[in-house]
Amino acid sequence: MPEEKSRQTIKQKLEPPPLNAKVIDGKGHKAEVQFRKSFFIGRGTSCEFRIDNDQVSRRHARVYFEDGSWWICDHNSTNGIYIEGQQVHEVKIDHELEVSLGVKGPKLILEVVLQDTRKKKVGGRYTFGSVTQYIDHYFGESGRKKVGHHTKMIQSAYLKLQKEQKQKFAAIIAAIVMVCILIAYIAYTQYREVQKQKAVAENLFYSMKNLELKLTSLEEGADEETKKQIAQLRAQQRELLRNYDESLSELHIYDEEDMSEEDRLILRVARIFGECEIGAPKNFIKEVKRYIKKWKTTPRLEEAIERAIDNNYHQITVETMLEYDLPPQFFYLALQESDFRDDRVGPKTRFGVAKGIWQFIPSTARHYGLRTGPLVQLRRYDPRDERFNFEKATNAAARYIHDLYKTEAQASGLLVFASYNWGQTNVRKLINSMPNDPRERNFWQLLKKHGNKIPRETYDYVFYIISAAVIGENPRLFGFTFDNPFADLS
Repeated sequence: MPEEKSRQTIKQKLEPPPLNAKVIDGKGHKAEVQFRKSFFIGRGTSCEFRIDNDQVSRRHARVYFEDGSWWICDHNSTNGIYIEGQQVHEVKIDHELEVSLGVKGPKLILEVVLQDTRKKKVGGRYTFGSVTQYIDHYFGESGRKKVGHHTKMIQSAYLKLQKEQKQKFAAIIAAIVMVCILIAYIAYTQYREVQKQKAVAENLFYSMKNLELKLTSLEEGADEETKKQIAQLRAQQRELLRNYDESLSELHIYDEEDMSEEDRLILRVARIFGECEIGAPKNFIKEVKRYIKKWKTTPRLEEAIERAIDNNYHQITVETMLEYDLPPQFFYLALQESDFRDDRVGPKTRFGVAKGIWQFIPSTARHYGLRTGPLVQLRRYDPRDERFNFEKATNAAARYIHDLYKTEAQASGLLVFASYNWGQTNVRKLINSMPNDPRERNFWQLLKKHGNKIPRETYDYVFYIISAAVIGENPRLFGFTFDNPFADLS
């Protein structure tokens, strides 16, 4: 029976609390419907919560339970989901949440049903002859009343035993305290030593980043004398890289017992994009994994990579990025922008209409040598617009990313992602307000100092890209059925 109760308790902890859903504007469900597991909201017959409204997509949104909370996520719908007039991709349902399916679509109330888990007090009486009754008789209230000789003897013996036990326990406790102090001192000494080693390794890393920026600036239009200096700096960079890798090995950054192969891969990809493994925030790996789970809820990633391979976009992107000394994994930035749909046209904004696989706005496209077509102001595909020419647009994107990488982003690939998300100009202001030094201007520092100011769209944008890049390195490790798109490239 106790084991059965334990199993029931564990099951109750794992099960999500009930969630009530109700449409308050529009055709469909008028009464509340309660759910205890994930469900889809939409116009289609396959949705568990159907809403008959033209503003609602066939599968408009998904509601699911994760990490102890209910969430609602836009399922690539046409009109999106809105909270208080602001479009969101995903939001946590703390208690009660009102969302609109589209700007003018029906409103929906989602409410988590809070359950009363308080325990009731149960009363009772001592049973005759119980251990508790004997304790009360000899050492409780009755011990302060007039007692017989037998009881007095028992109480005296108990007090003597109690005194001896206190002396013995005091000696044991003193010994334990001394051992604990010694262990704490040794641990603290080791901790200080490890922290020193980490500081040295981190200094090496950012020395490499500074050298990288210096080399990039020197290489442009270099004469013979400058080329010799560059060769010397390259040798220094290789030596720093060797020393840094040795430091990582000594610190066992990748050898911790609780680190899985997925965790190691996430840190390696962060390193590829120019972030220091040692300085990674504690929840970074967990957050990347959360976005990997999001990719697993949709065929979007696999379909986009298949589309890229069919059109040889992956090889063109890799070759172009390497030509500008950039990680080929910037391929996944284009995936996030357009899903490799060559006719992709973005929304109309005050910056103009973004077009093509790299989603250039007109001013940036022209700055990097792309000719915009006669339909530049219209949300239409235009074959005369070079933003739709993949090779030319990829070359322009590589030059644009290269410029961001060596200046604004200070050799941080993740800051490049945030900067490239042009729709959020205030993000670029945040980045440019940070010190002009790779140690102080990187994605870790952006999260630490300005995490609450980063718009959700940009935050999602960065984590979708890096999580896709992690999956792409070893898709089957994360349960995907396709192969690394770079595996067949020479």
